[in-house]
Amino acid sequence: MFDPKVIRKDFPILSRKVKGKRLIYFDNAATSQKPIQVIEAVANYYKYYNSNVHRAVHTLSQEASQKYEDAHEVVARFIGADSYREIVFVKNATEGTNLVAYSLGLHEFSEGDEVIVTLMDHHSNIVPWHIISKVKGIKIYTVGIDEEGKIDLDDLASKLSSRTKIVCVPHVSNVLGTINDVKTIAKMAHEVGAYILVDGAQSVPHMPVNVKSLDVDFLVFSGHKMLGPMGIGVLYGKEEVLEDMEPFLGGGDMISSVSARLEGGFSVKYNDLPWKFEAGTPNVAGAVGLMEAIKYLDNLGMDNVHAYERDLVKYTLELMEELEGVEIYGPMNPNSRSGVVAFNIVGLGGHETASLLDDYGIMVRSGHHCAQPLHEYYNISNSARASYYIYNLKEEIDIFIEALRDILVISSEL
Repeated sequence: MFDPKVIRKDFPILSRKVKGKRLIYFDNAATSQKPIQVIEAVANYYKYYNSNVHRAVHTLSQEASQKYEDAHEVVARFIGADSYREIVFVKNATEGTNLVAYSLGLHEFSEGDEVIVTLMDHHSNIVPWHIISKVKGIKIYTVGIDEEGKIDLDDLASKLSSRTKIVCVPHVSNVLGTINDVKTIAKMAHEVGAYILVDGAQSVPHMPVNVKSLDVDFLVFSGHKMLGPMGIGVLYGKEEVLEDMEPFLGGGDMISSVSARLEGGFSVKYNDLPWKFEAGTPNVAGAVGLMEAIKYLDNLGMDNVHAYERDLVKYTLELMEELEGVEIYGPMNPNSRSGVVAFNIVGLGGHETASLLDDYGIMVRSGHHCAQPLHEYYNISNSARASYYIYNLKEEIDIFIEALRDILVISSEL
């Protein structure tokens, strides 16, 4: 059964205090905490079978290689991919989007081709295309959002054309919490012959995601936002698309053979998928930790995870609406958003609010959340953001709301 009070016992960090107060961790959209099962899985790799993978016949290397390959299989099943060959391990979602930009955009796009991003995209889904545009002369178009804080599908339709090569969208906004209709957007992109790249950093950890049902060409997400270690992320790509793409990095495990030519130069043959895109010594410990994190989430059930977070958001929005002087960003319908609530207290900046909440032991994010264009749209420079996960409690939200009441009094006296 999904019992957050039982779940909390698996997370050692939640027992500590901050400034004499019980730690309340509401910064899960930035990174989640790690259960003891993940911590021990990583420690056991280093204790008992630490070795490089795909490079030796000895026992330790064979054991490490098997675990590393198992991790690809587990990730593939978790997101509904056809095969482990469609799962590329990267450092994080940011590296995943860069891989697509450089391997696909740099080699296959031409001057005058078009890339579509959205106003709510994370910088990691914008900046790589900006860099490629300066090299290739491609055009970048930005799609706006509607009154609900969702991607404006009419605006998207008006900007799609035969020159559109890829549409880049967040599945869930890391500021508004908005859950976008990726399946419809994928269909629209494919109708003009374009690829779709989905930023799943805020969706894969929090709800069921099936890449085949959504029919996306690429999906990226980070392990550290879903109970896993930092330094491990995933790029999913359709096998036929990845087969045709050039590698992003060269060397190490991504080659099948390299031979020198007497007349000069080298003959290079790339490795099979997914190793073709995994150059050098990989983060084996990270892969082991991510595999354990996915098993933990699978045991809870992603439908349960999503339903529980939606309940926490509903509870938060109902209480925050009673507070005068608090501005909330994103849809007010909890069914339209994930476990993210970005807000500001009138008269205070996001950093000031976060600093005051820290005195209560409450950890929230503050800043532009790597989404400056979206903040510009709302005519604000930053915001505070509370984001929930499987171990958060309504009792913690009660403490959070009472802290906001205190801060509202403080701000009114400034």
